[in-house]
Amino acid sequence: MTNKAYYHLPGLFEFYDLYAAFLPIFRKHRDYFYDWCEIGSVYGAPADCIWGGGRAGFGEHSPREVLDLMKEYNISSRLTFSNSLLRPEHLADRGCNRLCRLFAGSAGPQNGPPPQNGVIICSDLLLSYLKENYPHLYFVSSTTKVLTEFSQLVNELDRDDFSYVVPDFRLNKALDKLSDLTTEQKNKVEFLCNECCYVGCADRKNCYENVSRKNLGENCPDHVCKAPNASEGYRFSKAMESPAFIGIEDIQNTYLPMGFSNFKIEGRNLGSALILEFLLYYMTRPEHQLKVREQIYLDSMLDLF
Repeated sequence: MTNKAYYHLPGLFEFYDLYAAFLPIFRKHRDYFYDWCEIGSVYGAPADCIWGGGRAGFGEHSPREVLDLMKEYNISSRLTFSNSLLRPEHLADRGCNRLCRLFAGSAGPQNGPPPQNGVIICSDLLLSYLKENYPHLYFVSSTTKVLTEFSQLVNELDRDDFSYVVPDFRLNKALDKLSDLTTEQKNKVEFLCNECCYVGCADRKNCYENVSRKNLGENCPDHVCKAPNASEGYRFSKAMESPAFIGIEDIQNTYLPMGFSNFKIEGRNLGSALILEFLLYYMTRPEHQLKVREQIYLDSMLDLF
């Protein structure tokens, strides 16, 4: 039995303004929020980051501003470096190495113990490079590996390289097999809760590789999603209808009692208004959701749409 759920939230760079408005409320009015959950990390990547993957990063705030905000609230920062197509010549990229130096060498709030920062990673080539050059970072195995077989998940969990492993979302409800994992393995599993992708999609890996190519600056056509109703884009209501969806009742009544504690919320390519809805649904008590929403909306510096 695990008593706390740790959320890993999207938009480290992409939604800086939203978190700058939300985190003070989360600290000052902790009673507005469920006492069984905490923020485990915030993840993302800036624009023009060739090691980036999964989604194209964006965001105008400097890495130093981003890091300082997370340090102020003692939250782990994760760099999303999940490009699956990196070659040896890409490892010398100055911008990505500069980010690693900054996030690996950060001091804690008011000289206290720092939250350890990490990297979400797909490429074993990049993993080897980062382990050698930035040993103070921890590593998260990315869902962009699309490991859909449970045996693949177990093998990934048994790798000492990774502190956390994000399974393919289609393994979320393999509860019989998940229950048989060891405590050490369960502590490393980080479920992707709110994926909207079609569970029958056979093209997910190609979709991620298309993003990797674009981040490398390659001239390639956009990936065309062939899933049913793909033209609608992301809808949280549609994600909730997925058989793989993990909601707050699932977390409280199934996953926490089974010994799992880490839950990833996707959304780096979505608008900050939708990210706010995730924060309200997953973290905020229903009777206080309007108060939080109003305080965020009344922040004149924040463009939610």
